[in-house]
Amino acid sequence: MEDIERDLDKPIVEAGIAAKTSVIVRVGMLDLGAGTGSFRVRQMMHRIAYPLGVHVRADVNLTDIEASCTDGKDRVTEVIDLPTTGVNTERIWLLEHFADWFSVNLGHSAVYHNRGLEVSDKLVENLDARDVSQLSAKAAKELKEAEKRRKAEQADLPDGTPMQTTRASSQSERVAEINRQREIDADDPVVRQMRTEEAAAADKVAEAPEAGKAGKAAKPVKAAKQRNHQPPKGQYAQHFDHVGRLAPNASDPNFKPITVREAHKRLDLIEHRKPLYSAAFAGLASAIACASFVFLLGGGLYDMAGAFVGAGIGHWLRRKLFAKHLNQFFVTFVAVFVAALACTGTLRLIGLYDPIALAHDTAYIGAMLFVIPGFPLITGGLDIAKIDFPSGIQRLTYAVSIILMATLAGWAVARIVMLNPQGFEPQGLDPWLTGALRFVFAFIGVWGFSVMFNSPQRMCLVAASIGAVTDTLRLEITDLLNVPPEAATFIGAFLAGLLAAAWRTSVRRGILPPHLGYPRICLTVPSIVIMVPGLYMYRAMFYLGQFNTLSALDWAFRAFMVIICLPIGLAMARVVTDRSWRYDI
Repeated sequence: MEDIERDLDKPIVEAGIAAKTSVIVRVGMLDLGAGTGSFRVRQMMHRIAYPLGVHVRADVNLTDIEASCTDGKDRVTEVIDLPTTGVNTERIWLLEHFADWFSVNLGHSAVYHNRGLEVSDKLVENLDARDVSQLSAKAAKELKEAEKRRKAEQADLPDGTPMQTTRASSQSERVAEINRQREIDADDPVVRQMRTEEAAAADKVAEAPEAGKAGKAAKPVKAAKQRNHQPPKGQYAQHFDHVGRLAPNASDPNFKPITVREAHKRLDLIEHRKPLYSAAFAGLASAIACASFVFLLGGGLYDMAGAFVGAGIGHWLRRKLFAKHLNQFFVTFVAVFVAALACTGTLRLIGLYDPIALAHDTAYIGAMLFVIPGFPLITGGLDIAKIDFPSGIQRLTYAVSIILMATLAGWAVARIVMLNPQGFEPQGLDPWLTGALRFVFAFIGVWGFSVMFNSPQRMCLVAASIGAVTDTLRLEITDLLNVPPEAATFIGAFLAGLLAAAWRTSVRRGILPPHLGYPRICLTVPSIVIMVPGLYMYRAMFYLGQFNTLSALDWAFRAFMVIICLPIGLAMARVVTDRSWRYDI
């Protein structure tokens, strides 16, 4: 800790290994706490470590990270433990922008975005804003308008004037704008010293061509920088030769290096951001999602009404209890118990006016679907696909534990009020109308689950569009072509992975604006979580509670076969579209 505190106000590239490790591991901790898989946590840590000249070896599990970091000279091992786990897709998205902001401002290329880096700058420099999604859209619009102005100015320049002049001016303005927003003390002696050293280094590099043989033309400064760059001798191994490389515009008088304190300040803002939605709005989204889920399972209007009320109250209660930092399993049991009672009570009230509502005993299962642990189920499977068995097994065990607590609560309610769920009655709708309604309710349902995962609204709509296509296709080929549910689920998950990859590629190539670039996991998991066979799992537990072991095993194996097809479908899509998944490298 003394080493870290001593280096807080140093430029991070000059800080010691302890200070660098504190930033690297903290980024991994925030990503892990947001619910993403271990392979993405490692990837994020490597992206932060590379421009610092640090190599990371990390063991990542469900709630802990053990990371060893070395710069070729010193080594530090840091261990962190999270008190719990959860899902926060907004944080996953913001950390991607942070990694690009961090890399580009240290003189390296971006990974998440190769276009519209001003969007990442704008987001990271304004993390205290309430709606950063709207801010990113505004930044993308300004970027497009600036690009049009540059093209217009270039068209008005005399023939032979190089485009680099306009670009350099724009880059200089961007650096100045970034540093105006940074809250770094201008009188800090460490900052002044760093700027002086970098300016001297830049002047030395610029004079390098003149020191050559007489009569030879001077080479461009940019080429000289790359040719003359050498790492500090005796401090770094050969594969850390990028350490000390000048950042873009390091000689610009407006340039200020990123300090350790500034990096942690940005991470503080990401960590302590409040949820995008209130407990009441999240409860409404849960109600809408579960009511839509019930329709896709074959439920009718009364079933949807009961699930709407039960899921809305249950998720609202769960959010309130989580705010008090209560145990997850206890909260799950209480929330599901209340949701099932609320659903049953709603149907009893409706039964006073229409007795047929009393026969809808299966609706309470739909009211409990908001607790389905879709993220750990799917990321656990993806971790196993990347040969990370400890993390994958832990995530699957956690998901099974949550499902067990939820199904026990549902079974308890069923025993108390004497329910006997036998499935939903046939809807009796026209096939074309059924297909259209499935598309609509799949869209609404995925939107609701995305809100529950704390996704910004634009991200919710993109995920909902993918889910509407894939889930409708899954249900239609099952009904019309008699495709087994397991195969249909695989096809739906595979298509969701391809669509998410196509969306990201379109953003990277400039077909779509840069502010719509979202991590694939934030699009794929919400879009396929609605395919999780919650009805199968709850019925398996119900029959197990009645000691009807044959029926319980039948429904449990049906659920198992469908569940394993979800991560397999996503993994196959990544193998097709992602080189790092296609090869073991």
